[in-house]
Amino acid sequence: MAFYDLSKEERVKLVDKISGNIASEIHSAKHSQILVYFSDEDTYIRKSAYLAIGRLYKANGHLRRKIIDLLNFLMDEENPKIRQTAVNAAGEIGMINFPLIRNIMNKGLFDEHHIVRNAVIGSIKKMGEKNPIPTLAFAKEYLHHDNKEIRREICHGIELRGRTHPQDILPMLKELQFDKTARVKNTLGHVLGQIAYKKGCLETVVEDLKNWENKEIVSLALAEIIDVHDRYKDFTIKTQKEAIAYINSQGF
Repeated sequence: MAFYDLSKEERVKLVDKISGNIASEIHSAKHSQILVYFSDEDTYIRKSAYLAIGRLYKANGHLRRKIIDLLNFLMDEENPKIRQTAVNAAGEIGMINFPLIRNIMNKGLFDEHHIVRNAVIGSIKKMGEKNPIPTLAFAKEYLHHDNKEIRREICHGIELRGRTHPQDILPMLKELQFDKTARVKNTLGHVLGQIAYKKGCLETVVEDLKNWENKEIVSLALAEIIDVHDRYKDFTIKTQKEAIAYINSQGF
C-alpha cells in the first residue's frame, strides 16, 4: 500500500518505524533495512528515510561519523534510487554542515542517472536557502564547467536562495549570460523569472539587468518575469500590469 493510501495515524506510525529501524541499523553498522527504504518505489517512503537520517544527524552527535560513512558507502550502490536518496539525505545534513557532504554532492553531480543529478539540484536549493555561503561557493566552481548539463543544473540549483536574496545569486547568473547552449539560456531565463516576484525582488533583479550586456538574454528574462507575474498571480507582490509598468519605467 502506498504511503498516502494510509491514514494519517498509520503514516505517523510508519514514519516512526522507519526512523527507529534506521537508527538501530546505524548504531549496529548494518544497512539491510536502510537499503530497502532507500530503494523503495514510493517516493514518500524514500523521503521519510532521508528525513530520518537528517533528524538523526542533528540529534545524535556520536552517530554523525557513522551517518556520513554510510552515505558515502551508499553512493556506490548500483540502484540509482539508493544514490538519489543518499544525496537527499546529504542535503539535509548540508543545511547545517556543508563540508562533510561536499564529496557526495560532487559525486552526485556527475552521476550517470538523471534522478541522482536532480537530487543534487534539489539539495543545492535547500542548502542554499539555509546555508548559503558554502553552498553558493560550491556552485560557483561549476558555473563554467565544460559539461552544459552541469552548468544548467547549477543554475537551477541556486534558484531558491535567489527567491529571498536575489542579490546573492545575480552575480553568478550574470556570468552565464553569454552561454551558447539553449538549455542553459532557457534555465537562466526561468531562474530570473522565479527570483523576481517576491517583495522587493523585482526591483533588485531589474536594476541588475540594466548592467547586463547580452540584450537577448535580458529580453528573455523580462518576458519570463512578466509571464511569472501572471502564472503565479496568487503569490506575486505586484500584479502583472504593475510589473510591466515598473519594467517600462526603468527604460526597458
